[in-house]
Amino acid sequence: MQLGLFVVVVFLSSMDLTGSSKVVKGKRQRRISTELSQGCARGCDLCSEFNGCLRCSPKLFILLERNDIRQIGICLPSCPLGYFGLRNTDMNKCIKCKIENCESCFSRNFCTKCKEGLYLHKGRCYVTCPEGYSAANGTMECSSPAQCEMSEWGPWGPCSKKRKLCGFKKGNEDRTRRILQAPSGDVSLCPATTEVRRCTVQKNQCPEGKRKKKEEQGKQDNANGNRNRKDTKGAKSGTKKRKSKQRGAAVPATSASPAQ
Repeated sequence: MQLGLFVVVVFLSSMDLTGSSKVVKGKRQRRISTELSQGCARGCDLCSEFNGCLRCSPKLFILLERNDIRQIGICLPSCPLGYFGLRNTDMNKCIKCKIENCESCFSRNFCTKCKEGLYLHKGRCYVTCPEGYSAANGTMECSSPAQCEMSEWGPWGPCSKKRKLCGFKKGNEDRTRRILQAPSGDVSLCPATTEVRRCTVQKNQCPEGKRKKKEEQGKQDNANGNRNRKDTKGAKSGTKKRKSKQRGAAVPATSASPAQ
């Protein structure tokens, strides 16, 4: 009899514990459900009391901000500085730029705008532009000399040598072009404006060389004429001397003959 009463009491106690656990579980489920569906910020479809927004509306980006050991999610129409937007069929996310000193980026490893005072070059940020590059048109973006705007090459000039156009067979000829626009106005960064090549022409005598040759020929002719005149004069004087000697030799012979 006593044993039967004990069994009945134990059975009733187990039923009370099971019912109370179901009530507590139901209350807990209702509390969690309230946290996930009520009180979310505008644009947030699903949120948590401890982690903020968990899922944003389709057109918005979710940004996770760290708060101590927790990450709080917020929904934004566009990503802030230092982040870039990555659209996905599941959810749009704001991803932090991994490039040092980058203010705005196109992807994780390609910067589009550096922090103030730094120069942008090929998706990276520098204190100064790399060697051979300079800031273009007053901006903070480094550009190469290839971006100089140059005119077309002019025609080749005459073949010359040591600034002369005659008196040689092989010389040089050049052509030029102009710099229309240079990065930051620094023309030293632009390509060469003059081009030189070897040339060959038919050798011709310079006019001044012809005059000089004529003058030298004239002097030579004058010198030869003077020598010829001197030789002629000397020959004449020698002839006269021989004739006078001959006369002197003939006079004594005449005086020595006897008078008849």
